[in-house]
Amino acid sequence: MSNKTLKIALAVSVALNLFAVAGGVAYGVSRAQADRKIEAQNKPGRQGPFGEMLASLPQDVREKVHTSLRESALAARPDFEAARAARREAVDVAGAPTFDAARVQALLEQSRSAELRGRARLENDAIAVLGGLTPEQRKTLSPILQRKGGVHREPHRDGQPNRPPHPDTRH
Repeated sequence: MSNKTLKIALAVSVALNLFAVAGGVAYGVSRAQADRKIEAQNKPGRQGPFGEMLASLPQDVREKVHTSLRESALAARPDFEAARAARREAVDVAGAPTFDAARVQALLEQSRSAELRGRARLENDAIAVLGGLTPEQRKTLSPILQRKGGVHREPHRDGQPNRPPHPDTRH
C-alpha cells in the first residue's frame, strides 16, 4: 500500500473510532438520564411543599393524612373532570359559526358548579383530617387550605403567561 492509501485508511479508522466513542458517550448519558427519571418516579411520597409538610409529621400520622387526602382527591376527580369537559364544550360552542350565548353561559355555569363541588369536597375532607391532629400538626398542615391553581400556567399564544385580569380592568 502506498502512503496515501495508508493515510486515508488511518483517517477513516480515526473517524469511525470517534463516531463509536461519541455514540457510546451519548448512550451512557441518555441511559443515566433514563435511570434518574425511573428512580424519581419510583420514589415514595411527594416532593415539594406538601411533601415537606408531611415529612415533618410522625410516620403514622403522615400515612393517615396522605391516605385520607389521596382518597379525597380521587373522590373529587370526577367533579374536576366534569368542570374541564364543560369548559371545553363551552369554548367549542363559543367558536361555532352560530353563537349561542345561552348555551355557552349554561356550560360555564356547569363548569363552575362542578369545580365548586370538587373544591368543597377537598376542603371539607381536609378540615376533617385537620380535626384529628394536634395543634402543632394542624399548624404545620394548615396551608393545605390555601387555594392554588385557577390560573393556567401555560403561556398564551403570544408567548406571555396567562394572568387573570387586573381588578380595575374587568368589565
